[in-house]
Amino acid sequence: MSKAITQFWEEVLWGKLDYLVVDLPPGTGDAPLTVMQTLPLSGVIAVFTPQELTEMIVRKAVKMARKMDVRVLGVVENMSYLLLPETGEKLEVFGKSKGDEMAKASEAPLLGQLPIDPQLAKLCDEGEIERYSSDALSQIFTNVVKALNEGK
Repeated sequence: MSKAITQFWEEVLWGKLDYLVVDLPPGTGDAPLTVMQTLPLSGVIAVFTPQELTEMIVRKAVKMARKMDVRVLGVVENMSYLLLPETGEKLEVFGKSKGDEMAKASEAPLLGQLPIDPQLAKLCDEGEIERYSSDALSQIFTNVVKALNEGK
């Protein structure tokens, strides 16, 4: 994987980019390490789910980023809840939110919480993910841009 990441970075003619987002598996394995050593990063965003195991993995990843002097822009809780259409109630399918706790542990802001959204799954299945929009996603984008600009 690390060779593929290096090749992807070095051999693609990227042109002028505003941002390049690299989505990696969680943890402190070869892929995240290679990205942190190879690419000129503005920072990392730790994405996690409310389960106990992910908390440990994110803490280790954030610690690795800090050791490598890579700024942690913030954290995002994925699959944070399911919004019940009948009542508007938030059902925390994977357990109580850990958003504030992870933000505190990461010493970085909580950029947002993404719900489980059947519409997103449908658009993914149709190959139309770029059509997806939601208030939660818009808020995360706003917060990410704000975090990036604060570091300039």
